[in-house]
Amino acid sequence: SKWTESQRIRAEIIFEHYPELKSVYDLAIELTNVYNKHYDKDVARGKLALWYNKIEKLGYGCFRTVTNTMQNYYETILNYFVNRETNAFAESFNAKIKAFRAQFRGVGDIPFFIFRLCKLTV
Repeated sequence: SKWTESQRIRAEIIFEHYPELKSVYDLAIELTNVYNKHYDKDVARGKLALWYNKIEKLGYGCFRTVTNTMQNYYETILNYFVNRETNAFAESFNAKIKAFRAQFRGVGDIPFFIFRLCKLTV
């Protein structure tokens, strides 16, 4: 990680006193590394499965949200490794549309609404 020397020393002290925290930290970094490396979809499937098995074996509840998401959206998550793209732009765009619509309830001029929406998001 990109820790300063003092941060590294503090982390070593904390990890020495709380070894479970070190395990959880290592697992979080391991998951991050899967996404940061350029694996193809099949290799990523294996890496994520190995990571998931470690989480299940250790039984840490702090990863429950992540493991539930992986169970429910495994194939969708794996699609990230095809082109390394997410739908973050689409989600952001949808949020802007919702906020804009909430601000201007009862829009009567639909073409003008679309025009304003396009100008807002450009």
